[in-house]
Amino acid sequence: MGDIPAVGLSCWKASPGKVTEAVKVAIDAGYRHFNCAYFYHNEKEVGAGIRYKIKEGAIRREDLFIASKLWCTCHKKSLVKTACRRSLKALKLNYLDLYLIHWPMGFKPPHPEWIMSCSELSFCLSHPGVHDLPLDESDMVIPGDTDFLDTWEAMEDLVITGLVKNIGVSNFNHEQLERLLNKPGLRFKPVTNQIECHPYLTQKNLISFCQSRGVSVTAYRPLGGSCEGVDLIDDPVIQRIAKEHSKSPAQTLPALSRSWSAATFPVTQAMYSCLQACLDSEEELPGLPLPHHLHA
Repeated sequence: MGDIPAVGLSCWKASPGKVTEAVKVAIDAGYRHFNCAYFYHNEKEVGAGIRYKIKEGAIRREDLFIASKLWCTCHKKSLVKTACRRSLKALKLNYLDLYLIHWPMGFKPPHPEWIMSCSELSFCLSHPGVHDLPLDESDMVIPGDTDFLDTWEAMEDLVITGLVKNIGVSNFNHEQLERLLNKPGLRFKPVTNQIECHPYLTQKNLISFCQSRGVSVTAYRPLGGSCEGVDLIDDPVIQRIAKEHSKSPAQTLPALSRSWSAATFPVTQAMYSCLQACLDSEEELPGLPLPHHLHA
């Protein structure tokens, strides 16, 4: 595969009313890597921003690196291609540069075998989120019965049919990734493992393992901010390091992730500060050149 742009824009938590404009601004700033997912429920708006800039002549499709992810309710082999085509349709693209298994665990599909009437299927596809988290009577997620090794075989088929160029995983730990890499008859190894990574969660051992097995690492939430975490941009230590380098915290945090050999995805809610940081200075912070120069 070709180089993965080492800084990308994550569209997680980006509201549909704002993400299209964010994508346009990001492309103008030099971003070429866009990290999407069905579960983000905004792929249609992301695609609108991409199409606008292509039509404008600012960028060509082949210059972009578009990634999306298979959601947990679609781990069953018979559902993988349907899920991928759903993302392609929303983005209005002919292919994805990268398609990831979003999480190693699968959930019960929204309907047994996805056998439903045309009206029911249309409802599910046009109302993302309605069946994303199947719950039991105790409000616990109902797990699926598909092994991710079987899911991977369907992912490999996507490469063969040309719907995606590369496949990978997300949120896999050491044991899960090793099990996949040791799968008998493996046709395509995962090109990357996308994981949360920042100064409060360095993932040093997992990153080292991935590198030893030839699997790249992409880091999401490099600015911090887990469910109950903190915004690292306001962290005193990060602010001190940034000041020592005459840079902003928004520049410093992705640079730290890069120093651990991980491509990074600032989330869209924080992207304007990241873009401003990159645009305000032509000087490169060690590990963080301008976005269009970066490749993992």
